[in-house]
This record gives sequence, structure tokens and C-alpha cells, in this order.
Amino acid sequence: MGKIPIHLLDMKTKEKTMVAVGMSGGVDSTITALMLKNKGYEVVGITMQIWDNNPNIKGTSSGCYGPNEKYDIRDAKKAAKMIGIKHHIVNLQEEYKKAVIEYFKEEYQKGRTPNPCVMCNSKIKFGLLLDKAMKSGIKFDYFATGHYARVSFDEKNKIYLLKKGIDKTKDQSYFLYRLKQKQLSKIIFPLGSKKKSFIKQFAKENGFEEYADKQESQNFVECDSYSALLPSGKPGKIIDYNGKILGEHNGITNYTLGQRKNINIGGLKEPYYVLKIDSKKNSIVVGPRRFAFFDRVSVKNINWIIPFNSTKNKIEVKIRYGAELAKATFISKNKNRAVLNFNKPQFAVTPGQSIVFYDKDIVIGGGIIDKNA
Repeated sequence: MGKIPIHLLDMKTKEKTMVAVGMSGGVDSTITALMLKNKGYEVVGITMQIWDNNPNIKGTSSGCYGPNEKYDIRDAKKAAKMIGIKHHIVNLQEEYKKAVIEYFKEEYQKGRTPNPCVMCNSKIKFGLLLDKAMKSGIKFDYFATGHYARVSFDEKNKIYLLKKGIDKTKDQSYFLYRLKQKQLSKIIFPLGSKKKSFIKQFAKENGFEEYADKQESQNFVECDSYSALLPSGKPGKIIDYNGKILGEHNGITNYTLGQRKNINIGGLKEPYYVLKIDSKKNSIVVGPRRFAFFDRVSVKNINWIIPFNSTKNKIEVKIRYGAELAKATFISKNKNRAVLNFNKPQFAVTPGQSIVFYDKDIVIGGGIIDKNA
């Protein structure tokens, strides 16, 4: 393959390049494997096993972590057989528990709202999964997934770029902002230039109708409430924005910034929202919606895909997955931290969540929301 990134190659190439595809048992990863196989690549499927029989998770909803994982593994294995490729299961139960579940618990106990999918992608799916697969003897040159995102190579600056998927309703670049240059150099996202509707139709036309109609995971854990993962918290005070005690909460892990429902207070003239979670005082601060908008955000643990000293100061950001892009300006930035002003105040800028920086369709980088103001 020389120095030419596979992302820039015409997919009609017949050169025998080994590609491992992360197969989840869903339609996107299945069609990713099928497309690459049809283009002449040597493809192998790998599926991570992360469920560790946690008795608190009952499998009451769709998700990545839970007892229904066995059915996803079954479907991935079946898809691989239909495509005509080898399939391997990589056990990552302990690694996932440490990198994702424990991180999730610790953040919530600090009064923060984490994004476990971001950590899973950077540390597990595009990290330990590949390391463990290679150590077990599975050979491959590149790794492909069914994410709706794109990778290209900037010849001028000699760096790999992460870009949004063209399907705006399915773009998953937000979850991938922590990927490093070394990882991006070995990743293929075949679906990044496709629409979801095309993928489903393609699946049906190629004998994978049951995968096209399969319910997709809506969460990272198979339960109706995160309380199944979190320890019972200590009761504490619910106070308003002026310091008046309004009631008692049953543990700060049951709340997130911007929350309106299930606050357990009544008799108010207007709806109140969670404005702040104070883990040190074990208190919840609530108030009218207008007080839940913020002009400025401090960001920590930043991963820069494009070097911070070459990025524009005026950018767009997503403060959570599903949020509309918001215009913002860097007030300061360095390797690890940044402060941004929003052009318009943003609702529920939540500590612990990821904020991702964009220049049009290019992901500049992103980090963890530390403070809002």
C-alpha cells in the first residue's frame, strides 16, 4: 500500500489489503463488512464481548451493555457467515468495566454527567479491541466500522482529518473526537458518504432484510434508568437560586443539569430546572429555565485533531450529541484546556459532557466540559 492512505484509494482496488470490521450484529457494521468484501478486500469480523453478568442490569431496553449481548454476538457471527468471512469474539469485559463503567460511576458521583460512548470509542473500540485482537493472532492492516463519519488526508499539512458523515441525521463524528492521528491513519468509515436510507435498502437487496429491520441500540446500557448502575446516594437539600430550601433529593446521581421532570418539588408558579449539582454540599440548585442558559464554557482534557495553534478562533461547537451547532469564539486555548464564549447563550451546558469543535464539516477536536458561566 505504500504511503497512500486507504481512505483516498478508489474502492475498486483488488489489492489484498486486510481489513478488520468491528461487527455489532446491526445493519451498519454488517453492510460495512459486505461492501468491503465486495470491493475485493480481505475482511475479517471482530466483535467485542463486554457484558460481565452485572445482576443489576435486567435487559429491559436496547443497549450495548447488558444480557442481550449474546443475541448481538449471534447476529454478528451469522452475518459474517453469510458474507463469507471469518469472525472472532474478543473478550473485553474487564477492560470495559474499568474504562467505561467505573468512569461513568465516578463522574455521576461527582455531580457530573459523563458520555460513556465517547470513552468507549477512544479507549475500547478503537484502542484495546484492536490491541487485543492483534495479540490474539488476528491479522489486519486497517480497521473499519459502521460509523457515519469520514476520514481524509490533508496533503498540505500532512494530517488526517475527521469529518462529519454526509447524512446529517446520522452523523456520529461527535462520538469520535478523541481519536488520535495514529488511529485515524488506520480507520475506514465506508458509510460516511452514504445515507442511512441507502444502507437499509442495500441490506434488503442483498439478503440482509432482518438486519435492516432490527431495532438499533438506543443507549449504552440495557436498562430504563442509570440508577441500576449507580450506588444509592445520600439524601440532600434541593434549594432554589436564592438559597431557599424547597425539598429533599434522594441522591445527586439521579439528576443532571437542565432536568425538569422528577425533581420532586411542587407548588411553583413556573417549571423549575436543575441549574447546578453541588457534590461537595450534596445539594441540587433549581430555578426557572431562563437561569439555565450560559454564555461561557471552560473545557478540559482536550484532544486536538488539528493542532490548537493552527485552528481558527471563531468556530462552531456541539455541547451534546443531538444539539444544534452553536457559534463560539476561543478566548484562550492550549494543549489541554480552553475557554470559549458562545455567540448566543446555550441551554444546560453540562459539566462532564463532551463539547466538540467544528470548522464546517471538519472536527477540530473537543474536550470535557469543566465549568459553565
